[in-house]
Amino acid sequence: MKVAHRPEELVADECVVAIGSFDGVHRGHRRVLETARAAGAPVTVVTFWPHPRLVLGNRVELLSTLERRLELLEEAGVDEVLVVEFTPELAARQPAEFAESVLRQIGARVIVVGESFRFGRAAAGDSALLGRLGFDVRTVPTVDGVSSTHVRSLLREGDVVGAARLLGRPPEVEGTVVLGHQRGGTLGYPTANLSVPAELLVPAYGIYAGSALGHRAAISIGVNPHYGGDERRIEPHLLDFEGDLYGRRLVVELWQRLREERVFSSEDELVAQITRDVEETRAAERPT
Repeated sequence: MKVAHRPEELVADECVVAIGSFDGVHRGHRRVLETARAAGAPVTVVTFWPHPRLVLGNRVELLSTLERRLELLEEAGVDEVLVVEFTPELAARQPAEFAESVLRQIGARVIVVGESFRFGRAAAGDSALLGRLGFDVRTVPTVDGVSSTHVRSLLREGDVVGAARLLGRPPEVEGTVVLGHQRGGTLGYPTANLSVPAELLVPAYGIYAGSALGHRAAISIGVNPHYGGDERRIEPHLLDFEGDLYGRRLVVELWQRLREERVFSSEDELVAQITRDVEETRAAERPT
């Protein structure tokens, strides 16, 4: 999949264009991409970074990094992606100007958007405007109950199974492995301490079953209250894994919330509970 950051980096051949933020690439987004693929090839996605709501001064916790978004778009069969830098200046442009300088320039023949898609100054641009400008516009109805906002709400509650139903895959937490307190190793269960980008949503505190790097993983999200912690940590223990993870990027799937984090009466009790968490993780099923 080719990734461009300026329209001129793409060959201006006729193409089918899907437009949107595509945060999390959930089932609604996939319906848009399926409609684009059915309209012909090649399929080009036009997406925005940073997220438009962040640039416009609104708070939003993202479901995926740009890197992960691009990976998910490639998995969905997209041929090219144009990542448009979203700035206040871009937000102030008239919709027709954006359509001509970006969409027309990359050779858009068919444009596929969700029914709630808006663009341009004061969100004045919509599918009807694109049609008046001469594009063949296909509007995709919203998948009932599926939105990035709903996924975020479920994850804040720790409902990773519910979030997976909307995403069409398990939700994820992503970060780089950095040095931690290394307590897990002394307890017999070494963990990777993840540094997560500040803009990403981290689900409700608790202990989860999931996977990373093809291994099942028992994941602790929280402050380690047994040790009096107050700093949030995301620490997956990869089952049956041996190796050095420091400095590596990890994408950790979350399959099931096993329990809340808590304080134990002793370290032996803590270790016994971790052992049960690991056994539950071995038995957990991957949601879809």
